[in-house]
Amino acid sequence: MKTPLPAVNGIERNWYVVDAEGQVLGRLATKIATMLRGKHKPIFTPHLDTGDFVVVVNADKVRLTGRKLDQKKYYRHSGYMGGLKEATAKEMLERKPEEVIRLAVKRMLPKNRLGRKQLKKLKIYAGPDHPHTAQQPQPLN
Repeated sequence: MKTPLPAVNGIERNWYVVDAEGQVLGRLATKIATMLRGKHKPIFTPHLDTGDFVVVVNADKVRLTGRKLDQKKYYRHSGYMGGLKEATAKEMLERKPEEVIRLAVKRMLPKNRLGRKQLKKLKIYAGPDHPHTAQQPQPLN
């Protein structure tokens, strides 16, 4: 008996909008990663991109629990000797709030070309407005 696989061009992709205001970063990121991978659908297949598009608004109002604002560090490297840069979560939220959510979700996705493809379906905006109203995104609770 063969396992039925969904046709790659026949996968229906919905749009969802998430308001990040007051939500805990990790819990929000797990919901978003589940939607991007398509694990909420009965046609989920681990090696296919069956996920939906997710639009996140109010990314600057996301919440971190405990003392993570001061203790959590984000690292990046320029590629040169001594080029390791670090920033706390508080600095990242002030400078690039979209990057905090994007990195949290990225690290929950597969570390391969499928994960990179799924991450492209994530749209993050610091404010309450987004340019994807034509796609009629549904609110995600």
